[in-house]
Amino acid sequence: MPREPEEPEASRGPVVTPVRVVIGICLVAPFVAMLWVGSFSRIEPTFIGIPFFYWYQMAWVPVSSALTVTAYKLWQRDQRGRAAAPAAAKGGEPR
Repeated sequence: MPREPEEPEASRGPVVTPVRVVIGICLVAPFVAMLWVGSFSRIEPTFIGIPFFYWYQMAWVPVSSALTVTAYKLWQRDQRGRAAAPAAAKGGEPR
């Protein structure tokens, strides 16, 4: 069975899109929040007796998970859209 030639990279659309920028922000935000130590290196305000330094870091665990899941879902949607675009241009159904 002969293979169809792959489309050139230029015809696939722009590499940097608003969705991909949001994906990047979702993935970079936890790193910036944890590496900017000056923003959370203090004791006050305490939360149920736990100093800010500790509960701030622990709060980022579920936030980071949610941001990673969001980035993954956006990436899946972006890839489905890119796969469907050439098929729609040819008049066929996406696989």
